[in-house]
Amino acid sequence: MNRYTSIRHDRVNPPLLGMTKVLSEDSARRAFKKIDETSSKQWQQKHLEYCYNPLLKEQWVLDIDTTIKVLYGHQEGAEVGYNPRKPGRPAHIIHTYMMAETRMILDCEVMPGKQSSASYSLPWLIDFLEKNSKDKWPSLVRGDCAFGNDPFLKPLERLGVDYLFKLRQTKKVKKLSLMLEGSKWSNAGQGWEGVEAEIKLDGWEEKRRVIVLRRELKDNDKRKKKSKKTKQLYFPWITFPCIDEGEKYEYSVLVTSLKLEILTIAQLYRDRATCENNFDELKNQWGWAGFVTSDLKRSQIMSRIIAQVYNWWTLFVRWIDQDQHREVITSRPLMLYGVAREVRHAGQVKLKLTQMHGKGYKIKKHIQLINNFLHKIKMFAERLFSRSLIWRLILSEIFSPFLNGRILGEQAASDTEKIETNIEQNCRILPSIA
Repeated sequence: MNRYTSIRHDRVNPPLLGMTKVLSEDSARRAFKKIDETSSKQWQQKHLEYCYNPLLKEQWVLDIDTTIKVLYGHQEGAEVGYNPRKPGRPAHIIHTYMMAETRMILDCEVMPGKQSSASYSLPWLIDFLEKNSKDKWPSLVRGDCAFGNDPFLKPLERLGVDYLFKLRQTKKVKKLSLMLEGSKWSNAGQGWEGVEAEIKLDGWEEKRRVIVLRRELKDNDKRKKKSKKTKQLYFPWITFPCIDEGEKYEYSVLVTSLKLEILTIAQLYRDRATCENNFDELKNQWGWAGFVTSDLKRSQIMSRIIAQVYNWWTLFVRWIDQDQHREVITSRPLMLYGVAREVRHAGQVKLKLTQMHGKGYKIKKHIQLINNFLHKIKMFAERLFSRSLIWRLILSEIFSPFLNGRILGEQAASDTEKIETNIEQNCRILPSIA
């Protein structure tokens, strides 16, 4: 029997998840075909938002990026667009919106292969800002050079949202870098130097602050650039006595509305590299790059389902190991390789877990602490007003290293949440038991 369909006969998990049984893959695919696209979008976004909504009350950074899902059939939306790794190959573009550091996916949109520009990400961003109060807005919107253009920057400036994007290496940008050669460069960390300037590109109505960063090229980097330009083979045993002295540095230019110092801004942009790790997990370990259907609607539905499962798994793994993010390629075998036995006694249903992984002893203690925490939550459940408050307490425990023991949204509680203050004070011991 296919190991992917064997869970259809599982009698333990469905009742725990509020289901009568697990559907087969074919049944789920046929069911998704009948769902209205708008209704399915609202339904999925509602559940994604429920997962991360309490975190929005804290200061957070919104990372926007796109990734390419290469296609090999005749699916709807399979168009030849920007594809640096496999030029000429049809693909879908997944526009992704992430909460930095937490690795939570806020939403994702699957679009045809030619719709890779930032203009297709802007409607989601504007809609997100308009439907949420300002205390839930991101402290910073961050992205690569695809988003550093005037049509994307102007709405953020109008709404008063800070941004940090990279600029493309256009003629004016390169000219600015050369003009600043004799300026006083300051340390930007990790071998980079930076200098502040202003620039008005073609199509911009006004000047904007930019940070020009440079890093000295090593001999190997110079040889690679020279070899790439001349289309010649590079032989490591042959030296290049005549290196082009005009290319001593590599440059990167950032446009931002932040008033912070150069070192901080440079580090903020380097932190954006976490997005690529998210894409690596989602595409290679969770199936973003593999699941496609003939119509675009069901591919979109499945991509959001994968994002939801990825969020759940990220929260679970972070709860067990709060000091670091564990990659799924190692955490999934470690935390799923076991046997669960359902025991019914005296009107109670219990699950007894037996870890089968060779290193299962490393997480056994953490799972026991989680179990104790949930039992404590259960004791106070009748005194808590809503499931959302219970979920907020659980998230506060998961992200306790970020919050330093605080309850999520504690400092910025709204008037409607003041009623819960006494309950929270009584439950203050909850996060401390783990």
